[in-house]
Amino acid sequence: MDKKSFLQAGHTPTLIAAFLYFDLAFMVWVLLGPLAVGIAADLGLSHAQKGLMVATPVLAGAILRMIMGVVVDRLSPKKAAIIGQVIVIGALAYAWVAGVHSFSEVLVLGVFLGVAGASFAAALPLASRWYPPEHQGTAMGIAGAGNSGTAFAALFAPGLAMAFGWHNVFGLALIPLVIVLVAFCFMAKDAPDAPPPKRFAEYLAVLKDKDAWWFMFFYSVTFGGFVGLASSLVIYFNTQYGLDPKMAGYFTAACVFAGSLVRPIGGNVADRIGGVKSLTVMYILAAIFLAIVSVGLPEAWMALAVFVGAMLALGMGNGAVFQLVPQRFHREIGVMTGLVGMAGGIGGFYLASSLGFARELTGSYQAGFLIFAALAVFALVGLTAVKTRWRTTWGAAHLTSAKI
Repeated sequence: MDKKSFLQAGHTPTLIAAFLYFDLAFMVWVLLGPLAVGIAADLGLSHAQKGLMVATPVLAGAILRMIMGVVVDRLSPKKAAIIGQVIVIGALAYAWVAGVHSFSEVLVLGVFLGVAGASFAAALPLASRWYPPEHQGTAMGIAGAGNSGTAFAALFAPGLAMAFGWHNVFGLALIPLVIVLVAFCFMAKDAPDAPPPKRFAEYLAVLKDKDAWWFMFFYSVTFGGFVGLASSLVIYFNTQYGLDPKMAGYFTAACVFAGSLVRPIGGNVADRIGGVKSLTVMYILAAIFLAIVSVGLPEAWMALAVFVGAMLALGMGNGAVFQLVPQRFHREIGVMTGLVGMAGGIGGFYLASSLGFARELTGSYQAGFLIFAALAVFALVGLTAVKTRWRTTWGAAHLTSAKI
């Protein structure tokens, strides 16, 4: 990539602001996962309840991403982001002051944390609208690297919970959230050529396009795998290998950092070789690594190594999907980001909840991992089926300078 060309093409302060906003939003989105061991012990939760607890914010975020996508198109990405962050800050402040005392209350908090997960539908259009097609993969990858916030949650939340109690972690999280919100208000700027708001019927019209469904399915595997593992691995390492919450958090953070930091690389690689080629390799690798870890490796460090491999593949796959989406749906990027992000969240909800149910019903996590590995294989088959049509229609060389 021509670095000078990239810097001249867009608006760097907005790109940085989108990343920071996305990063902190994702940190609190998965916060219940790193705190799950302490919460489950205090509330007496079963394996299935633990799985449902960490999966609820993921599902809520998935549904709310569609709503956030509509708000982005009706207002603007910046205004939508600010509204969402204020709601999240209010929910965390209430949970900190009033406390969380039951399984139902923690599920309600999870729904409000889902608003943070919906940040995806604001941060990516905010960045995307500033950049031309040949730089979409890199720009979306940098903004999307806010996935690393999930690693910060895993890295710091368990230790803070051991030191101050898990209730107080909600209050501590408010400090960086407020700081970043203030910085975002000053740094972020909406692109001048934003498309006009659509009629509500037009939001549903995009679902008549079969490519929209393909992108939703592809992202449900890449991002669904990423966020599902990010939400569940603290519980997995604690249950499967007996690691204490703090050490399980360190192991999880290593996995999540791997997946989030390579998202920009995945976008850049997709810019260079095409999103289809990149995704093909990533689905193969993800399926292999998930199948390996399903057998229940004897040592925690072995599982860590395999999970890192899986997260690298899934993280690069996330970048590759969003190299393709703006090429196909440039004018509908707001609503498509919401739809595709929603599908990714649903994939994450499925993986996180299925691991908990698999453990409770069979005494093993194997079924949950194997089914998701099979979904990666199905995604590979689907990608193979559509790639020729994509490259000869909207991805044809005479229509775009981007590689498909």
